Amino acid sequence: MRRPGKGRRSELEKLSGLVPRVLEELGFGASARVVRVTERWEEALGVEVARHCRPTELRGETLEVAAESSVWSQQLQLRSPELLAALRRVLGEDAPARLRFHAEP
Repeated sequence: MRRPGKGRRSELEKLSGLVPRVLEELGFGASARVVRVTERWEEALGVEVARHCRPTELRGETLEVAAESSVWSQQLQLRSPELLAALRRVLGEDAPARLRFHAEP
């Protein structure tokens, strides 16, 4: 007899991989890549940084990132090399080559 909730986590994990795959198949490769980046954003950048910014769009190899303020945007821009290295460690070839930060309105 199956316990309620058992296996639910693996079902959700399978579903999380479905969205990027469907987007790729539909020709929305950049969108699928942003989804993969977003899924691992906190893991790559750490909780403190991740809660002050979020990836919004991929333009070529440049990831657009919305920061919660102009101060955070400027601070993150200065840390771009460090943040890119962290993204490469976690995402491999899905990592963007450049980051562009802007403050959310």
